[in-house]
Amino acid sequence: MQKEVFYKFGHLLLILLFLSCKIGPEPDQELKTLEEDVEILPPDELYGDLFFDVQTGEIFEDSKTFVDVVPQHNVGLIRQRYNMLDDTTTESISEFIKQHFEIPGNDFEFKTDSSSIKLHIRKLWDVLKRPADERVSGTLIPLPNPYIVPGGRFREIYYWDSYFTMLGLLEDGEIETIRNMVDNFAYLINEYGFIPNGNRTYYLGRSQPPFFAMMVRVLAEAEGEEVLAEYLPELEKEYNFWMDGAEDLNNKHAFRRVVKMEDGGILNRYWDDNATPRPESYREDVKTAEKAVSRNPELSKEEVYRNLRAGAESGWDFSSRWLNKNENDEFDLSTIHTTDIVPVDLNSLLYNLEMTISEAAEIAGNEEKVEEFTKKAEARKETILKYHWNDKAGFFMDYNFRKNEMTDRFSLAGVYPLFFEIASQLQSEGVAAKIEEVFLKPGGVVTTPYNTGEQWDAPNGWAPLQWITIKGLQNYGRDDLASEIRSRWLELNKDVYQRTFKMLEKYNVEDLSKESGGGEYPTQDGFGWTNGVYQKLSSE
Repeated sequence: MQKEVFYKFGHLLLILLFLSCKIGPEPDQELKTLEEDVEILPPDELYGDLFFDVQTGEIFEDSKTFVDVVPQHNVGLIRQRYNMLDDTTTESISEFIKQHFEIPGNDFEFKTDSSSIKLHIRKLWDVLKRPADERVSGTLIPLPNPYIVPGGRFREIYYWDSYFTMLGLLEDGEIETIRNMVDNFAYLINEYGFIPNGNRTYYLGRSQPPFFAMMVRVLAEAEGEEVLAEYLPELEKEYNFWMDGAEDLNNKHAFRRVVKMEDGGILNRYWDDNATPRPESYREDVKTAEKAVSRNPELSKEEVYRNLRAGAESGWDFSSRWLNKNENDEFDLSTIHTTDIVPVDLNSLLYNLEMTISEAAEIAGNEEKVEEFTKKAEARKETILKYHWNDKAGFFMDYNFRKNEMTDRFSLAGVYPLFFEIASQLQSEGVAAKIEEVFLKPGGVVTTPYNTGEQWDAPNGWAPLQWITIKGLQNYGRDDLASEIRSRWLELNKDVYQRTFKMLEKYNVEDLSKESGGGEYPTQDGFGWTNGVYQKLSSE
């Protein structure tokens, strides 16, 4: 009772202090957030007007910085105190933030050394590892087990990144870490019904490419195939998330992430359940929406926000895959229409999820489920081949279901049907020819052949797509081309490392003297999936 009276009296004194000053001295450290006062919410709900003023006022160069801050005091009192500020200049807001929050930085201590690149990566696992999270106010969704983050501005776990990271963890014998990460994703599925983009509240409207089944397979490689059955409930829950609304598409063309094709088959698209600016890219999205609506007054800003968010769910944020050309014949982000596109990579991943559930059910002895999901996978495979194979181009491409036509965009998403062995042998030969003709560059394979200024286009190459391409080609006997891509990519990684002692998020594969670029933020150092793919490829 005495402690309760003390805290109530302390809060009253703090409120009186707020009324007597604007910013004032550093708040008393004894007034730290109490466990029962912990608030874990999206940043606009947590911080109210402060969030909007910070993001629109460009207080931080990177819009992600403020949404990752950690409140050092009761969040309700922070909101109250901010609302009483008379001075809301940039300087005043900046000082307020310093007094009330722990501001994140790229707090990764990468030691510059001249060790071998593989030894350097093994050391990096400890640098990139985060312990099980404590429950504190802010946007971080606490996870029960340790995990690996990508690095740089990416201070939390990311969904599809983690599969490629696990490839290297497996190679380096970090089985316990793999198990912990798979369990964290299972926890998120059970807690939220799906795996968010990352463990932040501002990611709760969307997921990312569904690689959870592939992660379970990595763990099964280390611990035995019975692992598949262990995670069968979570695999099914994730599948239900992606297929939500499929049963009710009789009178609808699309709902959330499901799309009814012209022949009645069901495929999927990327989506986000919110139609507002992304909190972590707030001012950028507002500017993009304003530009889009000024060009096309019939368009709503909400449509633009939804498409930007769906592009983020795809992991390819952003790419010519989701864009049209403007009046100057240039790809323009304000033309984004992700939700119109049925992506070939997403549907290949969901085919794999269906097949994995079938295999897991067989191990569990559930023959009825085996038959159900085998049929689902066969139906999806047939629909993928019908709508995504461009016979004229000799390549797999995305499909615009609004226009009832295939897009004309070449991208490495078209290699996913080879990675998951959906393609015929003849189709694989066409894909291999196009990889050699269009995508093969001095540093590996380029994401798309289009130089748009977006990071998931030329001249950039990304570790996950090198892996998908190499393994896809090997599945169809093109070891020669796969080996050439592997050699060029590893050499590029080693060359950059020897010059900078860094592992990067992405690389310029066209001009090896230049750094990668494009997108909403600078190239990041770390870097989880680059490390994982390098360890795996360099050991084969």
